[in-house]
Amino acid sequence: MAWNSGRVLRLRFTTLVEAPLTVAFDVARVLGRPWPTPLREVESVRPHSDVHTHGGPGGRRTLTHTRRFTATADGTRIDEEIVGGSGLPGVLGVLADRAMRRRIVPAMQAHLDAFAAAAAARGRAVVRVVGAALVEGDRVLVAQRSGGPYDGCWEFPGGKVEPGESDLAALVRECTEELGVPIVPQEFLGEVVLDGRVGGGEPGASTMRVWSARVASGTPVAHEHAALRWVGLDELEDLDWIAADRPLLPAVRALLTST
Repeated sequence: MAWNSGRVLRLRFTTLVEAPLTVAFDVARVLGRPWPTPLREVESVRPHSDVHTHGGPGGRRTLTHTRRFTATADGTRIDEEIVGGSGLPGVLGVLADRAMRRRIVPAMQAHLDAFAAAAAARGRAVVRVVGAALVEGDRVLVAQRSGGPYDGCWEFPGGKVEPGESDLAALVRECTEELGVPIVPQEFLGEVVLDGRVGGGEPGASTMRVWSARVASGTPVAHEHAALRWVGLDELEDLDWIAADRPLLPAVRALLTST
């Protein structure tokens, strides 16, 4: 019986780290992979995925390691797949592949534990910004900047996450301060990757994370902005958005379409 070395061994691992998307990707790249044999890079799309592979002579001892990085409400999820095998035929190949599996699984588990800890530690040093797409019927609330390099541009309400504060706690606090009303966060819409400044704010900021939300009570008032507007689908693209918020528009359009 012949065994296909690319099909014998297929292992999947999923890890959730408390760190922004860019941080999780960069830390993973620095730590590399827990294999004594160097792998050749096939693909790298920062901060979403990378693929490395190794192929021995004559198709022996092949290994392909794929990683996918996804922003979620709780942090970054990393889905990893390892495909490979000894390339040996028959029973000998089965035994060799089983031995390969016994080495890979504990090595990956130790590697992922170290990775999660390193990413979380680095994530705590990153400035994070959160925003709210406040929805009322088929409209979303937008706020116009007043002063600074983005004077007159539009954004979703929100602001900086303080040290020791959760993203959602910061979102509620910032919206209460800016709009004078309590809000209820709902669906996580996505994370914008922006190294450098987010919306002209703090230097070193790298991410902005946005949730849909609703006003719990009261009427929003522009305490820190030049103006507030409720806009529909046909108005979204026409606004002069700050760079941090524009990439979220497809998710907001989908949200308004579904209401």
